[in-house]
Amino acid sequence: MAEVTPTTRDGSASARIAEAVRRAILSGEHQPGERIVQEELAERYGGSRIPVREALRQLESEGLVRLVANTGAWVQSLTMAQCSEVYQTRERLEPLLLRHSAEHLTDEVILTLDGLARKMEASDDIEEFLELDRQFHFATYRAEGTYVLRDLVTRLWNTTQPYRRAYTGLVDQEHMRIFHDDHHMLVSALRDGDMKLAEQIVAIHIRRTRVNLERHPEIFPDTDPDQE
Repeated sequence: MAEVTPTTRDGSASARIAEAVRRAILSGEHQPGERIVQEELAERYGGSRIPVREALRQLESEGLVRLVANTGAWVQSLTMAQCSEVYQTRERLEPLLLRHSAEHLTDEVILTLDGLARKMEASDDIEEFLELDRQFHFATYRAEGTYVLRDLVTRLWNTTQPYRRAYTGLVDQEHMRIFHDDHHMLVSALRDGDMKLAEQIVAIHIRRTRVNLERHPEIFPDTDPDQE
């Protein structure tokens, strides 16, 4: 038993550190391409290098961190071409995940979605909008029993989060109105049980963001962290 305790403690520490760094990255505290210094994490969150390394490996699997052998760790960073590829992948996968989730979209869930759509529409705060938007879409993706699909979609969302934030700050009222309309139309389609229409709305919603992101190359880095 004496040998089990440190393992359990390290496991708990790595999960705690991973959660803290995950929140910091998704909230924009750490920027794409920013180097993550393990010693600083250990000092900040009160852990040794071992749970820090485990936490970073977990975050790498989630698409939030990039580990480069014998070099270090960076917050995941995408070029415009890479981001476009991720969005094209999402255009195809998320309607499928929505289809898998159909049986779980009860009246209670749809009521929750309607409330989230209304809160987004009423908000003028970017961070609040991004958080509500993530809650909204993942509330529709309730197929926890999928083999790889839900985890893969989560990873794809994570890798594009910083660029969604940057883009949202550039969106004018007309485009924001369209985003809100998409959310309301999706709720209506789900309420009517029209899954084909719901899948089409999701695909168009994602495509619209991709096309608009491609019009703003200034928000993407000029270099790949692996080449630095």
